[in-house]
Amino acid sequence: MGFNKVLGLLMFLISSYSHAGVGTPPAAANACIGCHGSGGVSASPLWPNLAGQKEGYISKQLQDFKSGQRKDPLMSPISLSLSDQDISDLAKYFSSLK
Repeated sequence: MGFNKVLGLLMFLISSYSHAGVGTPPAAANACIGCHGSGGVSASPLWPNLAGQKEGYISKQLQDFKSGQRKDPLMSPISLSLSDQDISDLAKYFSSLK
């Protein structure tokens, strides 16, 4: 096998491994990435990292913001636009990130 084929195979394996178990971000994630980062890791200490949080925890926090049980000037209005399916999809997606 030539060097280019080996290099190509190696690059494929590395990229496959680094994305293993992570699906495509749900459309609702567009509202999250500005503060929480595209990979769920926030660049600011003001906002928590979502990557690797437990699915149930993320879901509960979003439901609490949506119901008004938990209040935040940024998260409360954003959560009102999320359906229950959006919340489930977001929780599943961000919990799958490392």
